Amino acid sequence: MITSSIRTSAAVFALITLHAGALDTFIAAVYEHAVILPRQTEIPVSQDHALRLMNENIDILGRAIAQAAKQGAQIIVTPEDAVYGWKLTRKTIFPYLEDIPDPQVNWIPCQDPHRFGHTPVQARLSCLARNNSIYVVANIGDKKPCDSRDAACHPNGYYQYNTNVVYDAEGKLVARYHKYHLYWEFQFDVPQKPEMVTFNTTFGKFGIFTCFDILFHDPAVTLVEDFQVDTVLFPTSWMNVLPFLTAIEFHSAWAMGMRVNLLAANTHHVSLKMTGSGIYAPHSPKVSHYDMKTDSGKLLLSEVDVHPRLSPAYPTTVNWSAYATTIKPFPVQSKTFGGFISRDEFNFTELVENRGNLTVCQKELCCHLSYTMLEKEENEVYVLGAFTGFHGSRRKEYWQVCTMLKCKATSLKTCGQPVETASTRFETFSLSGTFGTEYVFPEMLLSEIQLSPGKLEVLKDGRLVNKNGSSGPLLTVSLFGRWYAKDSLHSSCTGRRASLTYLLISTLLMIYKVL
Repeated sequence: MITSSIRTSAAVFALITLHAGALDTFIAAVYEHAVILPRQTEIPVSQDHALRLMNENIDILGRAIAQAAKQGAQIIVTPEDAVYGWKLTRKTIFPYLEDIPDPQVNWIPCQDPHRFGHTPVQARLSCLARNNSIYVVANIGDKKPCDSRDAACHPNGYYQYNTNVVYDAEGKLVARYHKYHLYWEFQFDVPQKPEMVTFNTTFGKFGIFTCFDILFHDPAVTLVEDFQVDTVLFPTSWMNVLPFLTAIEFHSAWAMGMRVNLLAANTHHVSLKMTGSGIYAPHSPKVSHYDMKTDSGKLLLSEVDVHPRLSPAYPTTVNWSAYATTIKPFPVQSKTFGGFISRDEFNFTELVENRGNLTVCQKELCCHLSYTMLEKEENEVYVLGAFTGFHGSRRKEYWQVCTMLKCKATSLKTCGQPVETASTRFETFSLSGTFGTEYVFPEMLLSEIQLSPGKLEVLKDGRLVNKNGSSGPLLTVSLFGRWYAKDSLHSSCTGRRASLTYLLISTLLMIYKVL
């Protein structure tokens, strides 16, 4: 017993000493990049032609990296597809790819650019990190030779991966991540299994994944829960979808729900509704950017906790159904009606009065709302909605959603349609639900697609409430739940798509071009 006590005391002392000598905060940067796209996407170009385009994009990224470093940033995240863009086919993307080795090889491309063949892009990124003494996170393409006897090996003899790379302040490759959940990316392959990529720095432990990955348990949740990362690095090319999946809305909610820092860098392409980058802490967004009016890139910086779990502001553990399962449903004030958000059929009930208590249910999910409006605008209609089931046309991801949202017009038939402006303010609101999942992400989106840092609070019994006075004009307040255990398993996303023949891939590519 005495020996055990001494060991415990020594361990505690060592932990205290470690944190005492370490940084408490660091400066993070993300850059939203207006990508220069290739003009030719259907006919292969030479490596030199591909490199010229990539260097144009890297020139812009390089200026942002240098600017971030001058302002004290220790790490910068750049977006998915930021080096070569998109709409490239499996064949036409090949000149843009390089062989990216496992970081265990201990390689500084800036000093030894030819060690792994023709790697000019990796050399430039490494030099940008080294010359500016900053960690650089970038998204490029990896190619790996495959055995022609492997059924999944393509005719060109390579696997091709959507890949994140991280270079430290000396230019050394310290992380490589292959995206697992592809989204209409037929130019790339799926790795055999989700990769859990982490690395340690003097300013915390980092994990990394890409874009669509954030909507799934692996690797996103596992990195946070099992690998205990402090900060997630998130390059993305995110197309905004109202009312729940705009970039700044969902990414800030994910950081709060998972109680972790998230550094999200989005591409900027207005016609594809791509914008929305930010630096998000577990308790509140630090800084965010949403711009559908210009074609310009944007650099964001913020101070972030190194170890958010040790911060006094670190949120408490939440039981998302504790409150909602202990109260009786509120008396019916208006009838329930059906409506669609995208392809998901919600049950809705209207907020008829300026204040009230409402309940709406769908199957096992009941959503409760207590609210007070400062003044109800006559030309604005709000509803409380509930949805539980498989989402969208894919019918693979299981969602549970409680939402209070503004309808597009006064007709109830418009409830759930995208809307970007509002005038109604709420003095108070409290939203909760009988969720069957512990993975719930709290969202609030204001008029003109803006966040409201410091105005949202999650109580430990699962209620989402406003704080520090009335809200700005509200578009939606939502509890977005993902019930991963109910997701539909499908073999095509496990392994290297061995079940797909080259003919099928070619057919999908033709469809992709048409879209």
